[in-house]
Amino acid sequence: MIPFDTLLIFAAASVLLALTPGPNWLYLLSRTMCQGTRAGFVSLAGTMSGLVVHMLAAAFGLSVVLLAVPFAFDAIKLAGAGYLLWMAWSTLRDGGGFEPKPMEPAPDATLFRQALATGILNPKVAIFYLSLLPQFIDPARGSVLSQSLMLGTIQLLIALPIDGTWVLLAGGIS
Repeated sequence: MIPFDTLLIFAAASVLLALTPGPNWLYLLSRTMCQGTRAGFVSLAGTMSGLVVHMLAAAFGLSVVLLAVPFAFDAIKLAGAGYLLWMAWSTLRDGGGFEPKPMEPAPDATLFRQALATGILNPKVAIFYLSLLPQFIDPARGSVLSQSLMLGTIQLLIALPIDGTWVLLAGGIS
């Protein structure tokens, strides 16, 4: 079982992830402002589904790697930490940035599919699950799969109300 203090630290990291602007935020805010709160919540269902895809891929992937090559888990953790540092350096060095584009109104199915793709292709979430999640898993404490799923569920339960709040705020503006 994961120690409570580790869960708290992971929850804090999940809050920071959820409060950091990224592709999901942009998609949710733009769709909500263009089409209203209902479209925002349909889009939120899509982005959350994308997070579930990341969670399951990381959970099953880490479990398979650990079972196949136990020392590879440490290599994944070190590589993930190094990649996070490289990404931070690259972002600070280049200044980041993007150009938002206007969106045309779309039906619910399209909103969901586009939001799902946005969630799955979100590099911020991919980095979180591939680089940061392994730092909180201890193979000596039991099933890596169970630990991964527990941590992923915590991240989802934190992201949902935060992103939902943005949808509600953007809906009020629209």
